[in-house]
Amino acid sequence: MTIAKINGIDMYYEEHGEANAEPLLLIMGFTMNAAAWAPQIPALAERYHVIAFDNRGAGRTTQPESAYTIPQMAADAAALLDHVGIKTAHIIGASMGGMIAQEFAIRYPRRVRSLVLACTTPGGPHSAGYDEMLRTSEETMKVENLAALLTPERLKEGIDQLFTPAFIAHPGPGLMQMGAAAMLYPQTLAGMKGQLAAIRAHDTYDRLTTISAPTLVIAGDADTLVDARNSPLLASRIPHAKLHMLPGQRHGFTAEKPEETNRTVLDFLAQVLAKPVRAQRPPLWSRLFGRRVA
Repeated sequence: MTIAKINGIDMYYEEHGEANAEPLLLIMGFTMNAAAWAPQIPALAERYHVIAFDNRGAGRTTQPESAYTIPQMAADAAALLDHVGIKTAHIIGASMGGMIAQEFAIRYPRRVRSLVLACTTPGGPHSAGYDEMLRTSEETMKVENLAALLTPERLKEGIDQLFTPAFIAHPGPGLMQMGAAAMLYPQTLAGMKGQLAAIRAHDTYDRLTTISAPTLVIAGDADTLVDARNSPLLASRIPHAKLHMLPGQRHGFTAEKPEETNRTVLDFLAQVLAKPVRAQRPPLWSRLFGRRVA
């Protein structure tokens, strides 16, 4: 296990691929941990230096008994990059991880080489399904033990929101990988409530237009856990963002359709890297007076 002291907590992280390759940071979603990226890591690590980690409040990272915020978790991600000696990276965030990735791109724009937002939302009253999210999350915030959330009925509802009936009937390895991630490194009730508080307060809608990094928004068009309508909304708000909707897919498309997901992401990253970097223009005073100062 690799543990770093990050902003007052012990954070678990792992690195894959060649250390001198283009850096790529993976940010996972609500309740989950780095192991849930198993359907993506092998394909991404063939070309990139992949860093995956457990968010504050999940898995092998400290799970404080307090409310967290998305800006706080974005600061955790930035501090982790500092720890591993990386100034800029491609950022991929899924679900709550996509919320963190949005905040990261807004707060640390010069650190983002490109941005991939998977099955996520800008949050706030402009987002689709916002009122329903507040209602259901309020019920969860009142729960006093995890057993109340792990009833057969709730578990079946959760699986149905993640995957299509066809995949549930004949699951691929992605289902076992995501299930193992949750069981091997369980979340505490404090961690769940801390992360849920962050999700409830998340709202980037008015600031999305400031994101300057090349951006891909990807989601299943049948997602009801994070309303699929939020992905076109994100793509419309972020300048020049690309949108890819997977027909019939639900919230867990990264595990159900890993080949299409990975191919779409890798093609996007390749397009980003193929574009020439615009040379920085000299300062105005230098152009006016024809002088160069070291």
